[in-house]
Amino acid sequence: MNSDTIHSPESLDAAAAADAESNHTNDSAAGPDTAKEGTLVRSDEVLPKQLTLLPLSNRPLFPGLVVPLIYEGGEMGKVVRALADSHEQYVGLVLVRDEGEPYAPQNLFEVGVVARIAKAVEIEGHGLHLVVECMRRFSIDGFITSENPIRVAASYRPETAYDDNIELRAYTVAVINTIKELLKHNPMYEEELRLFASRFDVNEPNRLADFAASLTTASREDLQDILETYPIFDRLKKVVSLLNRELNVSKVQTRIRENIDERISEQQRHFFLQEQLQEIQRELGMNEDPQEKVLDDFRKKAKKLDFSTEAGKAFDEEMNRLSMLDSTSPEYNVTRSYLEWLTWLPWGKYCRERYNLKTASRALNKHHSGLDDVKDRILEFIAVGARKKAVGGSIILFVGPPGVGKTSLGKAIAEAVNRPFFRFSVGGMRDEAEIKGHRRTYIGAMPGKIVQALKRVEVSNPVIMIDEVDKIGSDFRGDPASALLEVLDPEQNSDFMDHYLDVRFDLSQVLFLLTANQLDTVPGPLLDRAEIIRLPGYMASEKVEIARKHLWPNQLKEHALDRQDVSVTSSVFRHLVEDYAREPGVRRLEGLMKKILRKLSRNLAEEKLELPVRIGVSDIKDYIGLPRFREQAIKEGVGLATGLAWTAMGGTTLTLEAAVIHHDQRGMKITGQLGKVMQESSDIAYSYISANLERFGAPADFFDKAFVHMHVPEGAVPKDGPSAGITMATALLSLALGKAPAHIAMTGEMTLVGEVLPIGGEREKLLAVKRLGITEVILPVGNKVDVDELPESVREGITIHYARHFSDVARLMFGIRMKPATRRKTATAKQSESAS
Repeated sequence: MNSDTIHSPESLDAAAAADAESNHTNDSAAGPDTAKEGTLVRSDEVLPKQLTLLPLSNRPLFPGLVVPLIYEGGEMGKVVRALADSHEQYVGLVLVRDEGEPYAPQNLFEVGVVARIAKAVEIEGHGLHLVVECMRRFSIDGFITSENPIRVAASYRPETAYDDNIELRAYTVAVINTIKELLKHNPMYEEELRLFASRFDVNEPNRLADFAASLTTASREDLQDILETYPIFDRLKKVVSLLNRELNVSKVQTRIRENIDERISEQQRHFFLQEQLQEIQRELGMNEDPQEKVLDDFRKKAKKLDFSTEAGKAFDEEMNRLSMLDSTSPEYNVTRSYLEWLTWLPWGKYCRERYNLKTASRALNKHHSGLDDVKDRILEFIAVGARKKAVGGSIILFVGPPGVGKTSLGKAIAEAVNRPFFRFSVGGMRDEAEIKGHRRTYIGAMPGKIVQALKRVEVSNPVIMIDEVDKIGSDFRGDPASALLEVLDPEQNSDFMDHYLDVRFDLSQVLFLLTANQLDTVPGPLLDRAEIIRLPGYMASEKVEIARKHLWPNQLKEHALDRQDVSVTSSVFRHLVEDYAREPGVRRLEGLMKKILRKLSRNLAEEKLELPVRIGVSDIKDYIGLPRFREQAIKEGVGLATGLAWTAMGGTTLTLEAAVIHHDQRGMKITGQLGKVMQESSDIAYSYISANLERFGAPADFFDKAFVHMHVPEGAVPKDGPSAGITMATALLSLALGKAPAHIAMTGEMTLVGEVLPIGGEREKLLAVKRLGITEVILPVGNKVDVDELPESVREGITIHYARHFSDVARLMFGIRMKPATRRKTATAKQSESAS
C-alpha cells in the first residue's frame, strides 16, 4: 500500500481553496438520492451510495477540511490516476488500522470521510497531487469489491439540529477558549483559526469540534475515535480532553524555554545548547550522576567478559575504590584508566580458527612467489595445528636478509588460520617496561606492548609478530630479551603478568612469530624456544616473477597509472634484477620501480611524453642511470682464490689476494678488517701449507724467508666466519707453486691436518655463484646432505665438487695429487750428511 502525504490547511494553495469554493455549488453526483425536479439542493445532500476508497496512513481527515494528497506511484498511484481520468468526483478516505499490513478490507476502519476531488495535478517526478474537500462522515455498509480499487456501499448519518442549550454552549466556549490559550504558546495555530472563521460559522459545534481535533498532534487512534463519535456532546468532551493535553505540552515547552532564558546571560551564550538539553532531561526525569554512569558502563563491559578469578577480584576492588573517590581527585583518573585497560582486554574471547590447507596454500601464494621450501614448512606447521585444533603456544623465528618477505609471511599465516594479525618491533628497545608495562605508581604508566596488542586485536588467540629480535638491546633500565622469555615460553606464558595490570593473563593460545636478519645476535634463550625457518633470499628468476606479478602492478596503482598506460618488455625486469638489484630481497627492486614511475610521471606532466608509454631495456638508463653491477668473473692469477661468504644481506663472493713482499724474513701480514675467526683460519692455512709444501710439489723452503701479505678486498666491510680456510690455503699454495688456480669458487673451513669442515649458508652462497655466472664450486663433503635438500632450481647449472680433505681441493684447483708424507730434514741433519 502506497503511503499518502497530508499537509495541514495552512499549506494549502490559496488558489486551490478558492477553486474548490467556486465549484462547490456547481457539482452534481450520480446516486440514488435525487432531488425533486426544479428544487435546488446542497451538493453534500446528494452524495453517492457507492464510493471508491483511498487509504490514509498517517491520520484521519475531518469534514470541512481542504487538504492536498500526494500519491507517488505503485498500485495505488494507478488507482488514483484512473479516478482522475474518469472524472469521478467523490472518493472515500479511510484510515488503515495497521500501516505495515496490506491494503485490504480487514485492515480498514469502518468510518471515514467522503471527499470531493477539487483538483488533480500530475507533477513529473513527484507523482499525482490531489486537492480534496472533505464533506461528511460515512460508514461502510459492505464491500462491493475487495481487490484494489476497493469499492464500498456507503451510508451517511445526517447532522442533527442542535438546540441552543446552556451545556452545549459551555462546551463550545471551552473549546474556543482552549484554542485561544494555545495561541499564546504557539502562534502557528492563529492562521488555521483565521481560515476556519472565514469558511464556517463558529456557532456550528460539529464543525468546531472537527476543526479543533484536526489542530492537535494526537495519535491516529485518538483522532479516529473522534471521527467515529457522532453524538455532538460526546465528541466535544473528547475534543476538550485532546485540546487540554495539547495545551499542557505547549505549557511545558514554554516553561522549559523560559527557565533557560532566565539562566542564560550574555557571558553564557555558548552554553545554551547544553543548558537546554539538561532542562529537557530534568523535565523527563533522565538526569543522573556522571560518576554513577561511569560505574554502570564498566559493569556493562564486565558482563560481556569472562574474567579469571584473579581479574574479577581486582575489578571488584577497583570498582569499590572508584565509587568512593571524588571525580576531581588525581587518584580517580588513575583508577579509571586501570579499569579501562582491564575491561579492554579480551578475557575469554577467541576467534574461530581455520585449518584448511588449500586455503592456507592460496594465502601464501597470494603474498609470495617462490620460497617453496619455506611454504612447505609453514603448511606442515598448519597441518599439525589442524590435528591438535590449535597452533597457539608455538614460536616461529623467520631468519633472512631484509626485503625477503618475513613480515608479509606473518600476515599470510594469520590469514591462512583466520586470526587477526598484530606486529611491533623491538629493534633498539632497551627498557623491559616496553614489554611488561610500568608500575602504576609512576606518572603516565601504561601497559606493555603485549597488552596493547591484545587490546587492538580484541581476541585472546591472535598472531603477534615481534620484529628485529636480533637488534634488541639492554642497559640499566633492564633487559627486554629476558622479559620476552616470559611472553614467549609456552611453559610460562599461561600466567603472563603485566606490571601495570598486576593480574595474570593467559597467552598460551597466541601464535608468536619472530623475525631476525641473523642468528648471531639473537639472545640464546630465545633461540632455544623458537622453531627457526630460514628465508635465504630469492633467485633471479623468482625476483623477476615477483616484480611482474606483484611489485609492478602495485606501483602502477600507487602512481595512478594502469597497465594500458605503461607497458614494459619482459626483459626489463630481468635487466633490473641482474644489473641493478642483486640483493636477496626485493626492497631495492621496488625502489627502482618507484624511481622509474616518478621520472615518467614528471615527463608526462611536462608533456615530454604522451600515454601510452612503452619502456624497453635501452630506456632504463634514462630513468635510473647506469647499471650498478657489472659482469664479474673470477679473477685469475697467481696468489688469487675466490671464496664464498654469507652476510646478513645474503651470499657474496670474496676474492683473496696473496703476494710475497720480500725474501728478507719469514712472516705473514693480513688485511681486510677480518674478525678473530678469519684470522685464526689464516694462521691454520699458513701453517698447513708451510708444513706440506713438498707433498704438493712446491719448494719445501718457499716460506722460510718469504714475507707474505694476504688481503681480502673491501677492507671497510667487517668480515668474519668459519668458511674461508680452504680459500686462504689455496691462495698460499698458488704462491708457492707459481701457478694460477682453476676457475672454481670454494667455501669451507679446514683443520691443521687438512680436513675440510662443513659450513653454513649453502643456499645463499650458491645463489651468489649463480649471480656471477660461475659454473663450478667446491663444498665440504659434510654439506652434501644440506645441498641435496635444496630446491633443484638452486642447484641447476652448477657443478658441485665435494672435498673431504684439502688434497681434494688441490687436485681440483691445480691438477696435482698430494704425495705421501716424508719427514723433513732439519738443518743439523743436513750438516751431518755433508760431513760424512
